[in-house]
Amino acid sequence: MENFDEENYIYDLISEGEHQQLDFKFEITNARKIAKTLVAFANTDGGRLLIGVKDNGRIAGVRTAEEYYMIEAAASVYCKPEIEFESFNRKISGKTVLEIVINPSVKKPHLAKDDSGKWLAYHRVMDENQLADYILLNVWRRATRKKGTFIKYTEREQELLEYISKTGSVTLTELVRHFRWKKRHIQNMLVNLVAFKVLTIDFNEKEAQFEIINEQE
Repeated sequence: MENFDEENYIYDLISEGEHQQLDFKFEITNARKIAKTLVAFANTDGGRLLIGVKDNGRIAGVRTAEEYYMIEAAASVYCKPEIEFESFNRKISGKTVLEIVINPSVKKPHLAKDDSGKWLAYHRVMDENQLADYILLNVWRRATRKKGTFIKYTEREQELLEYISKTGSVTLTELVRHFRWKKRHIQNMLVNLVAFKVLTIDFNEKEAQFEIINEQE
């Protein structure tokens, strides 16, 4: 690309600080550990890893080509399905910053293999990778099914929606406490209502909040 200024591009990214679509890594020493971040980006809105940048935004530069191969191993060996990514070596004042770009995936949920060998799904919330819960996992799975899915809209769904409408937003814990129905039953209702875009999930609180979409309309 003509007139592309790599230094300004990287400095502009760093000035944003770490957030939902941007993470800094001083170095990559563990492919299994970085797989969690790759999965979280792919399962959410995509994002960028800047390798060779400290948490405070100072550019240290990557030291060896092993950084790239660690990412490659993480994406192919420790992520399931494999994560696709782009990589760019950005030259900044004689140092190299490795930029890894991950797009939001249509194959979610992607899983990362942890130290015990268990495959787990993560998503990105602000600047953190969080373990995906039962509801989010099943919303993703519902979205990737090839065949259409039908749900029964019962009196209980109506009661649930009326309560959420009245409260504005509500957690799963509050719903279980209020209705005294089985937790799994409420979870499955929430999966359906989120999958069919009746409800949205806000993960910015300590516990996920469920809200009605476009309630005012």
